[in-house]
Amino acid sequence: MSLARARSVALVGVQGHIIEVEADLAQGLPGFALVGLPDTALSESRDRVRAAVVNSGEMWPARRITVSLSPASLPKRGSGFDLPIAVAILAGAGAMQPSVLEGVVLLGELGLDGRLRGVRGVLPAVMAAARAGSRRAVVPSANVAEARLVPDVDVLGARSLRELLAVIRGEEPPVDDTPGVDETPFDEPPAVAVPRLYIDELDLADVRGQLEARRALEVVAAGGHHLFLVGPPGAGKTMLAERLPGLLPPLEGQDALEVTAVHSVAGLLAPGQPLVTRPPFCNPHHTASVPAVVGGGTGLARPGAVSLAHRGILFLDEAAEFPSRLLDALRQPLESGEVFISRAAGSARFPARCTLVLAANPCPCGHAFGSSSPCDCTPQAARRYLGRISGPLLDRIDLRLGVCAPSRADLVGDQQPETTADVAKRVRSARERSRGRLAGTPWRLNSEVPGRLLRSQWRATPGGGRIIHRAIDRGLLSARGADRVLRVSWTVADLWGDPRPAEPHVQEALSLRVSASGVAA
Repeated sequence: MSLARARSVALVGVQGHIIEVEADLAQGLPGFALVGLPDTALSESRDRVRAAVVNSGEMWPARRITVSLSPASLPKRGSGFDLPIAVAILAGAGAMQPSVLEGVVLLGELGLDGRLRGVRGVLPAVMAAARAGSRRAVVPSANVAEARLVPDVDVLGARSLRELLAVIRGEEPPVDDTPGVDETPFDEPPAVAVPRLYIDELDLADVRGQLEARRALEVVAAGGHHLFLVGPPGAGKTMLAERLPGLLPPLEGQDALEVTAVHSVAGLLAPGQPLVTRPPFCNPHHTASVPAVVGGGTGLARPGAVSLAHRGILFLDEAAEFPSRLLDALRQPLESGEVFISRAAGSARFPARCTLVLAANPCPCGHAFGSSSPCDCTPQAARRYLGRISGPLLDRIDLRLGVCAPSRADLVGDQQPETTADVAKRVRSARERSRGRLAGTPWRLNSEVPGRLLRSQWRATPGGGRIIHRAIDRGLLSARGADRVLRVSWTVADLWGDPRPAEPHVQEALSLRVSASGVAA
């Protein structure tokens, strides 16, 4: 009997778990058994591995082979275990010294000819291996750039099993023995639409008029607040939302790695761009399902649009057309900044700290507010239409703004609006002020600060506090709404360069929250 071990990583959500791949080669009737809760794609690796080993010029052991993936209680999925299974079997058969596999993590799908195909989730897998003490990783050549984002890990990219074996044995690697290697960085088609990554494609100067809405975008970008825009068709709601990512600063450090890890698990990393450095912009269609937006699916859960928009923008256009059940499912991610999904196959956690932007017409025909066209809807129909967006969800929206159609003077006037670059400078300055104030805390944006600390440690001036108290007495604000107004007032103060929210800051924050309350009533 011969026994050899290799290491790999199983992903549950974006969390990686080290998997020990044990190959036992025993005397008896030749066979191949794979145990340890493999899914269908992983169970099929028996045939892929056998063909890949033979077509790589190696002898397939004529023995009873048992491959165990431990811990056995953790579900394993995907084809990324092909490479460690093949290497463990060859090491058990004496084709290499088992000691060369110590401390090495192997990831990759094998083609029948022995070539290595890229797999999804390489970045979080290598990060998990590094945390577990592994300092060497072998990945397909298609995933090398992604894996090398993890510091202090020596990454070897291989195009084929034959090339890897040559490196292990100290032989000269074969010269391009796998023409036409598949460079696709994931093992199956993505389940959701690819989020658009805006760099500088759209400029805020294209939006004419809409001074209050433009100011709201600036506040949203500076503080990470949620936004609800309601107005007639053609008022510019979608134009405004699509220009919001350009106001956000580039992703850096841990934020960039978190976003890249989510996109890697979803198989959405663009070729040649292993690190996501711009805030994502995800805009699912209103016919999308709950798993597509929040996350889930069959088997182990996959990230949804709210996680793909992590540290970026989730834009729900025609929000009143989305099912109420889907919209209400966003309430928990908006509060906690993460999605936790439990399924029979296991539980998964995905980060989901994004900025939610909702846009909706005020009624089914769209002309009940801010439009020059007459509205044909009854008051009951208009209330039912916006009533699909529940009160508890609206209460979590920091800024609620009514948007009117631009006037003819706005459209043909000669005045040049501010560009995205101009507004982005003020946003960066405001974020630097809030980052300095929140240094040493777990929070970086005003929208993340808990209400209890806003009421104790970071309070507004007495005059600003009285404005909030009067709004509560008049029924304009709930307790949660008061905290959100205070958060927004801190962002307004940061944009003004003031050290503490005073009456003008709180008044602006309150006006940005109740602007659309009459429309939604």
